[in-house]
Order: sequence, then C-alpha cells, then structure tokens
Amino acid sequence: MAGKFTSSTQAIPAVVDVPQHIAIIMDGNGRWARKRMMPRVAGHKRGVETVRAMVKACIARGVDYLTLFAFSSENWRRPAEEVSFLMNLFIGALQAEIGKLHVNGVRLKVVGDLGAFEPRLVALIREGEAKTANNSKLTLTIAANYGGRWDMLQAINQLALAHPEKAGCFGEGDLAPHLTMAYAPEPDLFIRTGGEQRISNFLLWQLAYSELYFTKTLWPDFDDAALDAAIESYRRRERRFGRTSEQLDQVAAVAPAPTIASPFTDGNA
Repeated sequence: MAGKFTSSTQAIPAVVDVPQHIAIIMDGNGRWARKRMMPRVAGHKRGVETVRAMVKACIARGVDYLTLFAFSSENWRRPAEEVSFLMNLFIGALQAEIGKLHVNGVRLKVVGDLGAFEPRLVALIREGEAKTANNSKLTLTIAANYGGRWDMLQAINQLALAHPEKAGCFGEGDLAPHLTMAYAPEPDLFIRTGGEQRISNFLLWQLAYSELYFTKTLWPDFDDAALDAAIESYRRRERRFGRTSEQLDQVAAVAPAPTIASPFTDGNA
C-alpha cells in the first residue's frame, strides 16, 4: 500500500495464481474443544499447533505474507480466566517458537495496541521482531489487541500530528504509511474458519479488494488440504478491481503466458 505496494483503490494490483498475502481469522477453537468434551483452553492450545502448520504450508506454497488475527480489541470481553490463559499462551508460544521461526527464515511482526499487555509480553514481542527482522522467506504478522477501526484512528492521529498544516487535504497516500501494516501489501485472500461470515473489525482498510473465503472448518482442523481449497477458490475468482469482464478478456488476449508455477496439479479441483 505504502511505497512499493499498490493500493487496490488507487491502481490495479498484479493478479497471481498464489496469493502473495493471506489473512486469516482463526475461529472455532472453543467449539472444537466443546465437541470433544474438553475445556475451551484445550482448543486454543491445539490452535497454536495449526498456526505452526500453516506457517510451513504457506512457505511451501510460495506465500510471502501470512497475517493471523490472534486477539481482537473486543476479546477483552471474554471471561477473565480465558483472557489470562490466552496471554500466557501467547508468552509461551513466543518463547517456544521465535528460534524456530528465525531458523526457517520467517520474519515476525506483531500489530495492535500493545500498551494493554504486561511488560514481559511486550518485551518478548520486541525481542522476537528484532531477532527475525532481516528474514525474508515469509512475513508472519500476529494481530493482537488489534481492531481495524483502532488502526485507522491511530493512523489519522499520527498523520494529523505530523502534518497539521495539511488538515482537510489528506489523501490515501498520506494516511497509508501510518497504518500498522504499511510494510505489507493488501491481502489477496482473506480466510475465516469456524463458519461465521463476517470480518469482525479485522483489517478494515486493507481488505478493500481482498477475496473473502469462509469455511465451516474449525481452526484446529484447518490443515494443508483446507488451505489448498481456499487458494483454489481464490484462483477461480475474477479479480476485476472495478473493471468489467470484457476489459479483463481484452487484457488476457494481449498478455504473455503466465510463468508462475502453481503447487496444484488440477486447476479445476
């Protein structure tokens, strides 16, 4: 969006077979646990294993950016004991996974209002980001205490403070660099597991032209095959970005044959 990235509302981004950026709402941990007569926290533990598997799967498929909605600004409304468990789980996951992410060339970014977290957690986040800052195989972003409206408001406030003389004349190009994910392209594909069909205050600015994919599969059950199904659905979409189908046909008629290798053996699966 900012700098080297194309804004989907300002220009037409490149369309590729494999999404460059996938954003996921990881929903269904609690229901997964209840179906097995287990406490909700067991579902959250199992969900961490799915995160690990999805990082590997995205690397294998050539995805450059994976963004996961781990904890929303509204999740503080959950029972206090569950929130406490999630915070401790986050700390444990950072301690256990940072070294592995670094060895595998993954850059970690955490976006959200970190001021509400305890200092130990914030320190672990900053240490993990610094350790992996120069990695380039995959950028893994964890959205924690994040909300799309919060993101836009904090960007507006930063912009207004930096350039008060331009008040009333700001454009998209002025605001975009202040958004928390200015370092990444807009998501090509948004996935929500668990059966709900809403974006729940996630990446409101960035999802303007993302392809939306909803699945009833609960997050702990979301595996490589489920990811492939989502990517295959994305590949079948006609990404017009405001244009007509006839215009796309004209572009396709003069475009060179694609050279991007696909990890799928059957384009019609």
